[in-house]
Amino acid sequence: MADADQDEAKQNTEETPGVSSCDEDEKQIFDEDAEAAVKTFKDLGVTDVLCEACDQLGWKSPTKIQVEAIPVALQGKDVIGLAETGSGKTGAFALPILQSLLASPQRLHTLVLTPTRELAFQISEQFEALGSSIGVKCAVIVGGIDMMSQSLVLAKKPHIVIATPGRLIDHMENTKGFSLRALKFLVMDEADRILNMDFETEVDKILKVIPRERRTFLFSATMTKKVQKLQRAALKDPVKCAVSTKYSTVDKLQQYYIFIPAKYKDCYLVSILNELAGNSFMIFCSTCNNAQRVALMLRNLGITAIPLHGQMSQVEGDTDPRLCLSCCSLT
Repeated sequence: MADADQDEAKQNTEETPGVSSCDEDEKQIFDEDAEAAVKTFKDLGVTDVLCEACDQLGWKSPTKIQVEAIPVALQGKDVIGLAETGSGKTGAFALPILQSLLASPQRLHTLVLTPTRELAFQISEQFEALGSSIGVKCAVIVGGIDMMSQSLVLAKKPHIVIATPGRLIDHMENTKGFSLRALKFLVMDEADRILNMDFETEVDKILKVIPRERRTFLFSATMTKKVQKLQRAALKDPVKCAVSTKYSTVDKLQQYYIFIPAKYKDCYLVSILNELAGNSFMIFCSTCNNAQRVALMLRNLGITAIPLHGQMSQVEGDTDPRLCLSCCSLT
């Protein structure tokens, strides 16, 4: 197992054939001095109206992935962005897309593929917030929602479609009049997760029906073999903008650990919750029963707590990607 991990780590650090890198001398967009000098979105080439939208959202300065990816995208290049969740990668692809939409308005301009419903709604909120002053319309196409209502939304031809691959294929095959033949941008966000969830067949079908002459942005936390294969099939002479490593976390994330005897764990938990009263918390537990127990304990102590879990046995849980957790907040 150790050898396998070393091989994978080595693979993740190797350059992908046919991919330019922001670190290469001939393709370097920013050196350390230039990156330090960039302090505003305007410095990256973002238009004034979108800079104002960033200010309204409280985005005072661009993140690392935004500094690397936005100028490359504005130059008209395909982008592979390697960045962890929470690094600002949505802004890294949303701003160049909105700037392109400003220059040449078009319905069904962009398709964003995501692995989960939750992420799709988050991305839609970001697009609508950034594009509120220019009237951008988004459609979220995911499972668990009535297809007829989604068909009506698609019939209005929004500018941006954010979708999970499976539900998008359903509409492409069954919704009359829906076509992505005029698409200008394709974004695959968290591509490693899309492929790990066995959406390869759906992604292949989508790539076959959208225009070859398009811009493609692929964002992933890691450069796996599947992601490498996808980039070779979907991107043209992409520039790789990497600001993360396999085990990195977001810079602003504060992490602490406490070594304590197991029998005192509940006491320390309650103490921490009381110390940080007024905030919301997510408490991850190892089993459904433990999540239920912790929630009941906190309720008895006057803390509002809600247990969230899949009500599965340990064997079922080992094969299911969902985590057992207890989510609680102090009031």
